[in-house]
Amino acid sequence: PARARARALPRRRCLEQERLLDGRYRLQPLPGGRVALPVLEEKLSRLCLAPDVPCELLRIQDAVPSRAARRRTPAQKLREELRRLLGGSWSEELERDVPHAWHRHGDLVLLSEDSFSAEPWARLGSALWQTVASALGARRVARRGRVMPDGMRTPSVTLLLGQHGWVEHVDNGIRYTFDVTKCMFSPGNVTEKLRVASLPCSGEVLVDLYAGIGYFTLPFLVHAGAAFVHACEWNSHAVEALHRSLLLNGVRHRCRIHAGDSRQLQLRDVADRVNLGLIPSSEEGWPVACRVLKKHTGGVLHIHHNVETPPGPAPPQSPLLPAQRGPPEAASPGGQAQLPVENGGEETPGAGLRPEWRRWAEATATRIQGLLAELHGQPWCTSILHVQAVKSYAPHVHHLVLDLQCRPGLP
Repeated sequence: PARARARALPRRRCLEQERLLDGRYRLQPLPGGRVALPVLEEKLSRLCLAPDVPCELLRIQDAVPSRAARRRTPAQKLREELRRLLGGSWSEELERDVPHAWHRHGDLVLLSEDSFSAEPWARLGSALWQTVASALGARRVARRGRVMPDGMRTPSVTLLLGQHGWVEHVDNGIRYTFDVTKCMFSPGNVTEKLRVASLPCSGEVLVDLYAGIGYFTLPFLVHAGAAFVHACEWNSHAVEALHRSLLLNGVRHRCRIHAGDSRQLQLRDVADRVNLGLIPSSEEGWPVACRVLKKHTGGVLHIHHNVETPPGPAPPQSPLLPAQRGPPEAASPGGQAQLPVENGGEETPGAGLRPEWRRWAEATATRIQGLLAELHGQPWCTSILHVQAVKSYAPHVHHLVLDLQCRPGLP
């Protein structure tokens, strides 16, 4: 075999110079001291060997992949397969149109909305999507469009290959199932889902005012140990997905789904904890959150909001102190208290909270305290427990979560 390889090297170099070799496969020894050189099938017509060169055309079913092929990323493999599909029609414009990243949900690949937008792709028809699926090891292909402005963040997703859009996604040991053409999955909330899963909720009753497909409802039930969750959702497709996911995770008996507008929720005096996971603002849900809190013991509100943060110098280092809010006359002068903060899920000990975040948290605490006092006809105390930075949006907008403890009576 070594001598056969040595004799084949000059021919290999010649084929490489002519760009006829298929780089996906290596030279393969054959019986009788022969060596097979991998040639691109579409280039066979250009293969011209001297008459004295002993060779024959073989088709090998299980050719051995080259080392380079084994090191190829999925994106590289996708481009190679597409070049082969298009042959001489490949261009720099098409190169730019091929996606570098995508979301994978089981055997379904979800492409970005700007993928394969150039006109030549359309002429390939189903062959394009079969090639994409094969290169990426998938069976179904879909392409994302713009989120529809219908108040439900309904995705505009086109199924390009496959019979249905139902997928299953496993995150932190929790099984989520949903139809990608009807519902969205937000991987960017992973730090908050992990944090929610670690909260001490054993024995608590929780109200999730914007449950969706169960982003936070399921971590509260599966990992945080909530005794019962009231999940509110007005998107019928998300309700169906949530119902299926509750069954998949064996927690359906500990959750009641309230289908419809959470602002019309009739529950009162039931919750130890309320999740308000809506951005850019959950403010319309604050009165409902105050009504469902237990009136004699209160509880914790997890308030999501997008806060604009103009560019500026980092805040000075300072001790972390909890801030409390009672009636206006009990507020500390100047409101200069610092709050605990996390950024991207990592503690920043000794770091002061950004001024814009602090002002939003304190203003929200004051607003909630006023709503509770008006609802119950007696003073309430609100204490800022924590501010969590989930993710940032350009330009200079941050998705924050305020953990606000609410108790009846004076501080």
